[in-house]
Amino acid sequence: MLSQPYVHILLIDDHPLVRDGLRARLETIPHFTIVAEAGNADEALQHAATEMIDIALMDINLSGMNGIELTGRFNTLYPEIAVLMLSMHDKAEYVMQAIQAGARGYVLKDAPAMDIITAIDTVMSGGIYYSAGLAKQLSRPMPPALLLTPREREVLKCIATGKSNKHIARDMSLSVRTVETHRLNIKRKLGIEGQADLIRFALEQTQIK
Repeated sequence: MLSQPYVHILLIDDHPLVRDGLRARLETIPHFTIVAEAGNADEALQHAATEMIDIALMDINLSGMNGIELTGRFNTLYPEIAVLMLSMHDKAEYVMQAIQAGARGYVLKDAPAMDIITAIDTVMSGGIYYSAGLAKQLSRPMPPALLLTPREREVLKCIATGKSNKHIARDMSLSVRTVETHRLNIKRKLGIEGQADLIRFALEQTQIK
């Protein structure tokens, strides 16, 4: 049986005791590695710029820039880093704001440890994960385009015009790798597999005939 690839994790929470508790729980999982911890946005962005990170566990209540704003910053600067919200807030508005900012999942802090572990593995496998307790809050379906961040919607408009990743990168002053990451995130969020389906969706959304 093949071992799972290591998942490099950044913990972002302004309470050291919370980070200690998360570290203690997650370090029991053989394929999880806690790369760094941050207590605020500046520390988190510094780690994102210098460390190899696959996923950031993000609290909403941070001093200065809050976790939803920071998620948007991560999505713009480091779209290859997945963000999983880990919050005490269970209101749908927070969940929707987090998703629109670029989060790939939302788990409540009082969820069992296994839920957090499952959430990380699900997100790393390309899925989106919500705590079971949020099911009723999210029972009303969201229009697909609203699942995308503003930057992802910009990329989608470019896709609709038939531009290549290289051309999109040039027009948006991004690297080709970043554009490829945005494409992948769009397809993950919308459940789209093929390139033709992605272009079809982009044309529908932008009303380009």
